[in-house]
Amino acid sequence: MFHDPPKMVLLLLSALGLAIGAGLWMAGMPGMAHWAWGAGVVPVLAALCVEIIRSLIKGDVGLDIVAALSMSAALFFGETLAAAVVALMYSGGTVLESFAEGRARREMRDLLARVPRTATRHRDGQLEKIALDAIMPDDLLLIRQGEVVPVDGTVASEHAMLDQSALTGEAMPVRLTRDMNVMSGATNAGEAFDLRATREAADSTYAGIVRLVEAAQKSKAPMARMADRYSLLFLGVTVALAVAAWWFSGDPIRAVAVLVVATPCPLILAVPVALVAGLSRAAGFGVLIKGGKALEAMARIRTLIVDKTGTLTDGRPQIVSVSSSGELTEDEVLYFAAALDQASQHPVAQAVVAAAHSKGIKLGVPSKVNEIPGEGVSGTIDGRDVVVGGMDFVAGRMAVPVRDGGPQEPGAVLVSLGVDGNLAGELVMADALRSDTPMLLAGLRQNGIERIVLATGDRHAVAVAVTDGLALDGVHADLTPDQKVLLVLSERKNGPVMMVGDGVNDAPALAAADVGVAMGARGAAASAEAADVVLLVDNLARLLPGLIVARGARRIAFQSVIVGIGLSVAGMIAAALGYLTPVQGAVLQEVIDVAVILNALRSLRIDPGPMPPQATQGESQAASPIAQGQTA
Repeated sequence: MFHDPPKMVLLLLSALGLAIGAGLWMAGMPGMAHWAWGAGVVPVLAALCVEIIRSLIKGDVGLDIVAALSMSAALFFGETLAAAVVALMYSGGTVLESFAEGRARREMRDLLARVPRTATRHRDGQLEKIALDAIMPDDLLLIRQGEVVPVDGTVASEHAMLDQSALTGEAMPVRLTRDMNVMSGATNAGEAFDLRATREAADSTYAGIVRLVEAAQKSKAPMARMADRYSLLFLGVTVALAVAAWWFSGDPIRAVAVLVVATPCPLILAVPVALVAGLSRAAGFGVLIKGGKALEAMARIRTLIVDKTGTLTDGRPQIVSVSSSGELTEDEVLYFAAALDQASQHPVAQAVVAAAHSKGIKLGVPSKVNEIPGEGVSGTIDGRDVVVGGMDFVAGRMAVPVRDGGPQEPGAVLVSLGVDGNLAGELVMADALRSDTPMLLAGLRQNGIERIVLATGDRHAVAVAVTDGLALDGVHADLTPDQKVLLVLSERKNGPVMMVGDGVNDAPALAAADVGVAMGARGAAASAEAADVVLLVDNLARLLPGLIVARGARRIAFQSVIVGIGLSVAGMIAAALGYLTPVQGAVLQEVIDVAVILNALRSLRIDPGPMPPQATQGESQAASPIAQGQTA
């Protein structure tokens, strides 16, 4: 509340003038009391006139003019007590408004305050402190306990414990192991570890988030612009009613009372406070909305178009089943396949390794490795000759006939394993549907989404198989980027459209939609730039709390405006008819303003229900969605 000293000074001067005047009045010195009340009004009125002139120069006409008219009229007609009350209420209202907006922006301000300024780099066996801009890809950085990770990178130590709550809303720290990706902006919640930088600071996740937050803070929502337009109408109605009250009653005090009741108006307070509070609330759930305009559009969405790979699905192949063809157990099949696949960077190989790690299997070190890119890997594990890859590759290396069959599921991949010249087993891999997808889609429908449509560049058979049982309103497959744009435009006939995607090829459709949502702050730069909303975790379930908060904030803003204006108009009519004195009107209006601001702040307490499940380790260390989403 005390971050704006000029407003606090005006509040104190007006309060002092009112208090001294009241004391003089009770002491039997009414003349001196009027001078004290007037002295408390003058600084507030002068500052207000300066602010009005600045606004008019910018082309903005607001209801502050009514406040200036009411104080001026009250002083002119000798209603100095009313003028002093208006001055106190107005200056108090500006301080309260500043406090409310500051409270609403707290989460965003905290996010900006976390930006690290320096980093510690390993150089020639020593540590040196460097500026953030000096960090280059491949630099080895030391991240001490409690420090914020300055750039995107990979864990260069055996493990790291990271608190990502400021970015994703997840309360529990995430444990990462060597070579796993780290998102800048996370806090080291464990012992110090080394980080291998993969991006410069300006190109890292956290820098992108900060840019989005700063843009959001500067934005002005259509609803706020609409409120500005209506404020002109309200100004005209106020002046007309004041003139009419004076004209028909012959009493100028009634005109003063009308002007006082209309000062200031909830119309210009409720909307920005409610929307900024909504932005802050959504950010707390890991949903970064780029300003009030995007939040309002999000609240009106009726159709959702969603990508498949990395959105409805995890975006990385996972083991569906493991089978043994000989003497090895299923765990031994996984052990040999994963141990050899450690030598490969292929996504399928890395998925096999991740599956073994998740089961706690300690892998041997491969030797004599020979990889044929796109086909398979051969080498030695624990002294045994091992081959992993496609059936043709393994059968050719084992000198055995190629087996018929394989996985019949659309989109599935068969990984064969050969050990010591014999086919030892098979692993079936697929990009599976996220487990929480059915519940998520049901929740979206319960919150106003009338149509949910799949749009993917994948084959139709794969799209149908993956989404079987989801009760989608449409499945569109084999789409090129421009065809996705056409789908977005065609769906607009059913109402405002939201598009969710994570790949470079999704960027045109995200830009064409009323609201574009990018999956993950680490997503393709083109997607994040084109999107209006960024989910800071690669988990579509975060969309639901964001949608609920957006709808709630917009609803609260409308409630505040309608109730506030209704009460103000009723008070103005009462004042025009002579039922309210100027002093009573000033007190009534301030009560209305305070009630409106407190109601708008309810956006900070919107409860979207239980948080989505915590991101899996795979989500936390996901590879760049540029790679994940290329085929989607």
